[in-house]
Amino acid sequence: MKPIIAPSILSADFGHLADDLEMLDRSEAEWIHIDVMDGVFVPNISFGFPVLKHVARLSHKLLDVHLMIVQPEKFIPEVKALGAHVMNVHYETCPHLHRVIQQIREAGMQPAVTINPATPVSVLKDIIQDLYLVMIMSVNPGFGGQRFIEHSVEKVRELKDLIEATGSQALIEVDGGVNLETGARLVEAGADVLVAGNAVFAAPDPEAMIHALHNL
Repeated sequence: MKPIIAPSILSADFGHLADDLEMLDRSEAEWIHIDVMDGVFVPNISFGFPVLKHVARLSHKLLDVHLMIVQPEKFIPEVKALGAHVMNVHYETCPHLHRVIQQIREAGMQPAVTINPATPVSVLKDIIQDLYLVMIMSVNPGFGGQRFIEHSVEKVRELKDLIEATGSQALIEVDGGVNLETGARLVEAGADVLVAGNAVFAAPDPEAMIHALHNL
């Protein structure tokens, strides 16, 4: 099965965001990945919900909203109002993770959990069957354009084994340093969804790059 491609608009040209969203709508990308940062959990601030309302209005793709913030459960209504397909929270920010997953599902969205590079896959053992998707960060979260962490490929394999062992139907998503070379290895290891930022938006032909990633 071909991987789902979710371009990250964190790498888009915000001076011409409408043009970039129009390009993504024409492309083979199935999802649009949106990174919300608070400057607390990660050392950067991205964009808030007033901007994201325009993204939701201008795009016809499924929205994959990744909250790199503390207390993400406070913003479930705002993410739901965007019409998001996936609401993704960090394991590291949710001491009551099961409750947050329930709240996301009750709001009508697909619940997802992200783990940082230093967080082992094993922490998901007791929650994996309740998840629509797990995202492995293959860079340290907070900035685009970072170097791919090689151990991430092995983490994808470990996560795939856990999903199969538990009978979970969770998808595996990877975010950080994804390009044609790393993407091919991630898909071979079991990744279902590839988040690509710089690889897409810095390419001479972003639509062609999305096509190439989609056909890995």
